[in-house]
Amino acid sequence: MRPGQNGRVEARTVLAPLVAGSTWRRGVFLLLGGVLALPYVLLAVAFTQMLTRSDVPRPLVLALLGVAATIAAAPVFLEGPRALEIAAARALLGVDLPDPAPGHAADRETRLRSALWIALHLVSGGLVVAALFSAVPMALAFIGQQFGLDTQLTGGDRFGPFDGRDTGWLTLTGLVVLVALGYAVAGLGALAVSMAPALLGPAQAERIAALEARTTRLAERNRLARELHDSVGHALTVATLQAGAARELLDRDPEFVRRALGAIEEAGRRAMDDLDHVLGLLREPDGRPVAPAPQRTLADLDRLVADTRAAGLPVDARCTGDPVDLPAAVSREGYRIVQEGLTNAARYGRGPVALRLDVQADALELELANALGRPRRADPGRGGRGLDGMRERVLLLGGRLTVGPDGDRWRIRVRLPFEEAR
Repeated sequence: MRPGQNGRVEARTVLAPLVAGSTWRRGVFLLLGGVLALPYVLLAVAFTQMLTRSDVPRPLVLALLGVAATIAAAPVFLEGPRALEIAAARALLGVDLPDPAPGHAADRETRLRSALWIALHLVSGGLVVAALFSAVPMALAFIGQQFGLDTQLTGGDRFGPFDGRDTGWLTLTGLVVLVALGYAVAGLGALAVSMAPALLGPAQAERIAALEARTTRLAERNRLARELHDSVGHALTVATLQAGAARELLDRDPEFVRRALGAIEEAGRRAMDDLDHVLGLLREPDGRPVAPAPQRTLADLDRLVADTRAAGLPVDARCTGDPVDLPAAVSREGYRIVQEGLTNAARYGRGPVALRLDVQADALELELANALGRPRRADPGRGGRGLDGMRERVLLLGGRLTVGPDGDRWRIRVRLPFEEAR
């Protein structure tokens, strides 16, 4: 880099804080603090005047001062001003601060940090406003003298070593004052940016509450995604298989085509019901809770098996014990696991599916097996969304899942304990 270019780069670096958009936004933030500090300044001036007057009883003034100070200090410890300061810091300072956790009362440490931030905001903003109303007019008057503008502010007065006739030095002083004020605003803004996370950031209890809320939202989203994938995916698979079989037998077996169309209609209707329910949960119109949709359980297993057989996939289902005796959560998740297993068998497998259910005293064990058809991923840890949904369901109930190729068959083994779920 040539010497001249190096000098221009350094000049731009030095002047960057004065022309940066962030400096102007931070200046607005500081001015906002000065505006908020104005009532406090007026209150202080009023009480100062009363304390200096001999005709006003001092005990009465002190009592009024105590009441006024209490009322003036109370807002800085409330939740509302903290939320407003967080919003202002995000918009004007560019600091990424989370909103206060809803329904979580701030502790004493958080209130003290917030009060300290508000006090610093008011003081720094008040200083900036005072500089704007005092130093800036004087600096502009000094510069105006250089161009022959009679502002009536300098005249024959003396300003330190200079008087009104030293226009050159006064102009230089005015420029220095304006530049210094710009750097002061930039410095105070940068200081506010660095202090905002420490004074306005969430306390540990708020972080924990926010993490718990986020975990709850993610768990609910995952649950809805699993429900959609399993119900709608199964319905689409059944409809696709039925439509393909009906196309092949359209001219030879009209009665089968009629049954296939009925099965497609029924599968689509159930999928639409599930989809409408999930969309209702996501929208929550007018904040009103959506009525829960009827949950399918292993008591509906016969219908699920019949639909799968009607789609052209033979299913050999055997059940030991009565699924009606299962806890609701285990029965619901077991139904979805069987549904996903049958869907995968219809999409990727070959030949009949062997379904075994064993309702034990403390657990439900189920197994699905079918001949391998299309090439599958051999690593069950890298399965699709259906297998991921199975794992999540089993994990939520503290169960065990084994899934993957077993020789020339694809096998799913699940154990869902329910001793603690009763």
